[in-house]
Amino acid sequence: MADDNLPGGMSLRPESMLCFDIYATHHAIGQAYQPLLSEVGLTYPQYLVMIVLWDRDGQSVGDLGARLDLASSTLTPLIKRMESQGLLERKRDSSDERKVRVTLTNAGRELKQKASHVPACVARAFGLSMEEFVQLHGMLGKLRASLRNARVTGTA
Repeated sequence: MADDNLPGGMSLRPESMLCFDIYATHHAIGQAYQPLLSEVGLTYPQYLVMIVLWDRDGQSVGDLGARLDLASSTLTPLIKRMESQGLLERKRDSSDERKVRVTLTNAGRELKQKASHVPACVARAFGLSMEEFVQLHGMLGKLRASLRNARVTGTA
């Protein structure tokens, strides 16, 4: 049964809501990553930090946060845990004491090889052709950008 004031005859059932599809898909993706990452001793947020540092080591906490869309208050405890695991180090930037630079340790660099199978395994779990995968990636990027720029108000 469609509810009044909803576009396209949609209803307020979770199965008919795009936001629920995205939420449930996010959960399913996490379940696909979990056993793979537990083999190498990482959580998904830690894996994201490692990917960014494997791409370019020595970034500031602010740069990491911007790249991962995470607030410093979320990222700092995560980085501290990873430092205690021996994966990375934090140091004040010599040219700007306000910045903290994050660098990989040898163990952090070596982990890249141990985790190299993860992207292909997860991509296979998606069950998409390369064309579908690229198309979905583009659509999600567009959706994310639109939502960041949108002003959501309580009026229709």
